[in-house]
Amino acid sequence: MPRAVTLIRSAALSDVAEYAYAATAPAEARLVFLAGACPLEKDGSTAAVGDYAGQAAKCVENLRTALAAAGADLGDVISTRVLVASTRRPDLVAAWQVVRDAFGEHDVPSTLMGVTVLGYHDQLVEIEAVAAVLDD
Repeated sequence: MPRAVTLIRSAALSDVAEYAYAATAPAEARLVFLAGACPLEKDGSTAAVGDYAGQAAKCVENLRTALAAAGADLGDVISTRVLVASTRRPDLVAAWQVVRDAFGEHDVPSTLMGVTVLGYHDQLVEIEAVAAVLDD
């Protein structure tokens, strides 16, 4: 199935970032705006309490589920925002590495940011995403 997302890179920008700096989708693509994927179990409890990487993994799992419900997968994602409730760079990096590994070669434009607090009890990580899909 053809993909709608085209990742854009620029030789004029640093290659240190582990993601493309921009992405496009054609006019005929259906955009899917996803609520922040949280580290919640089906019963509403918070997964992996105190574990940034564990919560990031649960967020990715829940993101995959939401994407599938919209007829998409990680390869259709056009951008992400990863929110981490911490002021410590190692905590942000721990969460980011899980997300980065999940996306693999599809290194979409992303923003990683430390925030003061997230919405659920014991929540440390949340992943927002936008996807673009070409329907048959």
